[in-house]
Amino acid sequence: MEAIEAARAVVEELHADARAAFLGGSVVTERRTVKSDLDLVVFLHGAPAPYRSSFRRHGWPVEMFVHTEETWHAFVDREVPQRRSPLLFMCADGLLLFDADGIGERIATASRKLAAAGPPPVTTREIEDRRYAITDLLDDLDGSTDPGERLFICSELAVRTAELALAVNGSWDAGGKWLARLLDTAAPGLNTQLHNGVRLALEGQAENLVGVVDQVLEQAGGRLWAGYRRSGTP
Repeated sequence: MEAIEAARAVVEELHADARAAFLGGSVVTERRTVKSDLDLVVFLHGAPAPYRSSFRRHGWPVEMFVHTEETWHAFVDREVPQRRSPLLFMCADGLLLFDADGIGERIATASRKLAAAGPPPVTTREIEDRRYAITDLLDDLDGSTDPGERLFICSELAVRTAELALAVNGSWDAGGKWLARLLDTAAPGLNTQLHNGVRLALEGQAENLVGVVDQVLEQAGGRLWAGYRRSGTP
């Protein structure tokens, strides 16, 4: 069963009274792979929403996020200040499978408007926290002689550097493969530089990775360690 047909069948079988449903994620893009799942956002009038569930159906792995109109807005309102909201983008970029009463169009319009407006500005405190963490990792890398430690230091450096690049470029944040995809738009070429830098660093040649990380740090104010201070109050 094809993705769209399977997605509609899943919603009909599990929530025949659904008001609307979106199919999002990689499966509706040219980046679809044989392992892509069906990311479904389903809207109900009330209970049992909200909930999420993972299962297999019609030969597909399914991630289903079930909401009312009110709970969808509540979840997105909580996620947007963190500049990372998969729920928002599943509706902003996803395919509206059906819309029984207009809620689908309202959600699509609201999500596209929010996505296009971009995330809230990153705070000075957050930038400083990120600079400090990356500087500490660079020091760890410089002193590391253990291949196992180096693996995790380099991996963490790549992720944190990518996240900092997104932040200083005013981009939405993401994790996993979506981090790489957003980075291709916000900082073209950086993904490749980080990949090559990590590969060489794992072979004992850290200069390229350090150089790339420092380039991103300079956009945010450079390395930060001495003088960094935070109170114990949350």
